[in-house]
Amino acid sequence: MSLRSANAVDFWRGLALASIFINHIPGFFYERFTHRNFGISDSAELFVFLAGFSARALAGRRDTLSMQTMMLRVGARGVQLYAAQILITMVAIAMIAAAAIVWENPLLLEWHNAAAVFQDPVQAHVGLVLLSHQLGFFDILPLYVVLMLGAVSLAAVHRLAPWAILPGSAAVYLAAHAFRLNVPTWPVEGEWLFNPFCWQLIFVIGFVAAGEGALAFARRHSLLLRGLGLIGAAIGLSIVVFRLWPDPLRMPEPALLFVVDKSYLSPLRLFHALSLVVLFAGLFGHISARVPAIAGYFCLLGRNSLYVFCLGSLLSLAGQLARFHFGGTLGIDTVVLVLGLTLLGLTGWLSELRARLKSSATASRE
Repeated sequence: MSLRSANAVDFWRGLALASIFINHIPGFFYERFTHRNFGISDSAELFVFLAGFSARALAGRRDTLSMQTMMLRVGARGVQLYAAQILITMVAIAMIAAAAIVWENPLLLEWHNAAAVFQDPVQAHVGLVLLSHQLGFFDILPLYVVLMLGAVSLAAVHRLAPWAILPGSAAVYLAAHAFRLNVPTWPVEGEWLFNPFCWQLIFVIGFVAAGEGALAFARRHSLLLRGLGLIGAAIGLSIVVFRLWPDPLRMPEPALLFVVDKSYLSPLRLFHALSLVVLFAGLFGHISARVPAIAGYFCLLGRNSLYVFCLGSLLSLAGQLARFHFGGTLGIDTVVLVLGLTLLGLTGWLSELRARLKSSATASRE
């Protein structure tokens, strides 16, 4: 079964969501088992690639959706993501404040770039609304918001001049590296951790990869692509195992093109992430046949990605606070893991139950 299958996309997206939940708890015992420890990219790249892949379906086909309807559908998704970002940020701020009050530890108010919210609330709240101020570990959804709002133009260009999509995206990516272009943060000075000028490329690659032509090409050249994927995975593993990290002081300018940098999604990280995509894309059928319960669980998460992501972000913060207060023991980490994954699954199940009940109610009125 190929990545084209909805179940396959849901599975890998669900796996990425579970990994993000785990990786967002620094020092977490189970963090060492996620795939970022075996290469130079992590679940963020997979998540954004699949976001672009799914955006292609949201945009629809030329013969099924008008340009206006398509732009409204894609834009509405961006607005929904923006609302979700504001909501989980407010809840996260309340969680940090509550922990500081209950445990009588005002230093907690400085966690994850939250200090400005309490010390300079007027400017900080403006920054939160503008997405120019982001809490630590809550900074990937703002990227997704920008990319999805930008996908309105992307989908329009795809209909008018599809040949221009990848060259245009690559040109923006290279310009960002050459001139160190990034979005500034405010009121706290800095830059976005996920540089939209660079991360848009893997989103666009995902969008293009979902096309019939790209999928047909992948089927015809599956052996070649898997060979390249194996090479890329081996390079990433070698860099980690043998500590072959490129030294930025020895690299030619622009050095960002040659180092392993997450903010600018350096070419090495991008190549490694895409290598994993082509290497593992066809494995879902084997996984679902051998461990259907696990495959079904991750598919459930992936089908309800927005709700799961939002709760996962808050659960990661709850896990951090729990480890801070009770200690980062294996027992505490196991409780956090089991409880967190259970709640993520319950969220997906409740989301689908709600949709079924709504559908049944609609059918009964007709």
